[in-house]
This record gives sequence, C-alpha cells and structure tokens, in this order.
Amino acid sequence: MSTIGFIGAGNMGGSIISGMVIRGGVNAEDVYVTDPRVADDIKALGVNVCELEDTVRKSDYIVLAVKPNIMGDVLDKISKITQTDDKVFITIAAGIDIAYMKLGIGKKKKIVRVMPNLPMSVGEGMSVICSSDEVEENELAAAVKIFSCVGKTAVSANEDMIDKCIAINGSAPAYVFMFIEALADGAVKNGVPRKDAYELAAQTVLGSAKMVLDSGKHPGVLKDMVCSPGGTTIEAVCSLEADGFRNAVINAVEACTKKAEAMKTDISKK
Repeated sequence: MSTIGFIGAGNMGGSIISGMVIRGGVNAEDVYVTDPRVADDIKALGVNVCELEDTVRKSDYIVLAVKPNIMGDVLDKISKITQTDDKVFITIAAGIDIAYMKLGIGKKKKIVRVMPNLPMSVGEGMSVICSSDEVEENELAAAVKIFSCVGKTAVSANEDMIDKCIAINGSAPAYVFMFIEALADGAVKNGVPRKDAYELAAQTVLGSAKMVLDSGKHPGVLKDMVCSPGGTTIEAVCSLEADGFRNAVINAVEACTKKAEAMKTDISKK
C-alpha cells in the first residue's frame, strides 16, 4: 500500500486529506501530515501528524500544499532529507512549475503538477494534472486517484495547459460566487428575502452546470431552451449583452491567464 504525505493541511490540503480518507477509501494510517496547525477534524480522521522529516521519509507520494512564497524554503529542507529519486512530489501551488521544483529538490526527481480548485472541499473539485518525464504511468495514475477523491480530473501532456486552465478552474469559483451574489442582490432588490435569494441563486447555478455536464449539449443550445420568443429571459439576456457580460468574462479569463504566466516567470527568477 502506498503512503501519502502532506506538507500543508490548510483549506486545500485538508480537503484532499479528508476526501481521500472519507470518500476515497485511503487508510488513515497510510497518511502523514505536516503543518503547524492541523485542524481538529483532520486529526480526528486518525492520520499521522508528524514533523517534516518523518513525512518525507515515510511517504511514497508527497503533496506540497503550501503557499508559493514559502515553497522555496520547503524544497530546500526536503532536498536535505531525501537523496533518492523514487518518491513522487506533487505541487498544487499556483506559479510553481516543474522546472522550479526540480531546481529545488533535484533534476531527476519525479514531479506531478496539479491545479485544483476550492470546490474540492465539497467533493466537486476540478483538477488539471501534468507530470515530469520521470513519472511512470502507474505513478501518474496514483496521483490522479488522489485528486479523483475530491472531484474530477483532466490530465494534460502539456504543462502550459496548467497556466491556461487556471482561469477557468482554479480562479473561476470566485467569479461564480460573485455571480451568485449578484443574482441574489437583484432578487433582494425586488423583495425576495436574502436567505431565499442565496439558495435560489446557488441551486440554479448548480443545476445549470449539471445540465451542461450531463446533457452534453452546447451551452448556447441550453440557453436557447430557456429563452422563449418575446419572453422575460431573452429580455434579461439582451440586457446582459448590452452591458458586455460575456466580454467582461472573457477579459477576466485573459487577465487571470496573463497573471498566472507572470507569476511563473517571477518565481523562476528567484
């Protein structure tokens, strides 16, 4: 049985740990966790809370769930602990590419780079995954299985896809939350109680997304199904178009993508 270590157990790391143990069938005793503040609910799962050295030495797969600004220090510590090239290191930090990881812990190390998102905390995440050439097929499959415990995954042979996708999986939950809030504000303006407005808006977004995934139909086709001739929906759609709704979203995706690429460049210079 493979052992899995986590360096960092905050919102993202903690969500993966709980997803693996609760939904993924991973034995808690095979999980090692290093974090200055491990939440009580993670401890209650029965995982091993350890110092960094123990987590690195005892784990076959090591998930680095730390902020980009401290990744360099963490990699420096790891490089002094292990000299072997058999372990698989998984990074979920924005802007941390495979080249940076190898610079920190060794050019022959096995690296998997993942861009997950916050909805994995409720088991509905979306993760984009790629790996270095050293990672074997079964090892990549094991890494994919880890993230499949908290949602869906997409594997890419091209690392550049990580930076291109961050705007629509990593960052997009923020846009969706803003959209839900705006829908609710509009309803409240018209007299709908706040609590009801949030529930109506959130469930509508959830149901609409499920229709796209389950039906396989183009979003435009589904939109047309709601827009009756001369009706209320097409009136609202025209208003959104007049205010540049789709253009604003496209521009946001573009801005996010450029920032992701700039972050990678900045980090690589350090």
